[in-house]
Amino acid sequence: MCSSVFLGKTKIFRCPVLDLFRPSFGESSMADLAHEIAIRLPYLRRYARALTGSQTRGDEYIRVCLEVLVEEPERIVLDEDLRIQLYRLFHDIWLPIAHAESVPAAPAGRSIEARLEALPPRERQALLLTALEGFSLDAAASVMRISQAEARSLLEKSWIDVDRQLATTVLVIEDESVIAIDIAGIVRELGHTVVGIAGSEREAVAMARAKKPGLVLADINLGAGGSGIDAVGKILQAITVPVIFVTAFPERLLTGERPEPTYLVTKPFEPDTLKATISQALANIQDESVERRSA
Repeated sequence: MCSSVFLGKTKIFRCPVLDLFRPSFGESSMADLAHEIAIRLPYLRRYARALTGSQTRGDEYIRVCLEVLVEEPERIVLDEDLRIQLYRLFHDIWLPIAHAESVPAAPAGRSIEARLEALPPRERQALLLTALEGFSLDAAASVMRISQAEARSLLEKSWIDVDRQLATTVLVIEDESVIAIDIAGIVRELGHTVVGIAGSEREAVAMARAKKPGLVLADINLGAGGSGIDAVGKILQAITVPVIFVTAFPERLLTGERPEPTYLVTKPFEPDTLKATISQALANIQDESVERRSA
């Protein structure tokens, strides 16, 4: 239906979505709604990418959500929590579409059932909603349309899964020593090995090429040491590795104007937020590895 959407003055995707909202909500309400959606959409996109493990797939699901919202504006109730409604809409759309897309996309030699099993489980959804997106347990249950008891059970199982996850080696790129030590401590608590802490772009690239880590955690601003974004770009030219950006400036990476990181944690962060994101990044890599071996 549309390739992009404009919400207020914020370009999300190219589509006259404001004109389509206008008959349902009226001029003033439409402008307010568009503004509120524009504020929340970058973080919904972050969640979609973390859940699917791909910027492209995540944004495809978000685009479908916006198209459904245009066609069915009654899905948004103006006097209810907009954030919960947007994430709930994503969940309502994501599962059936993901299942439907598994059929034509199944690689030769691999059953449809195996592809469906590779989808992120409900446990990861509960974990990401609470730890990454900051929803309360009750709000996460509302998003997932399950009881609070079910959400609690899923969350408990998800942390068990985190604890059981295979250990890997991690490179931390951070120029603030206190923050770097904090991140390294969290990584070690999860059972992973920190192979290096780099405070500059040059140091980060050299360490990555020498150590070949299984995961990179990077700040985007390394002060006088250069750019974490440029460091990651050079690292990815040399090795294939999942990257999590840990930054106080997420808006610099959530512009929609260029390839964006699949995993993004905002400073200041809760330890559980970083743990959940690390778990999801490694889980998606493991799923992709299984798919390559089975294809």
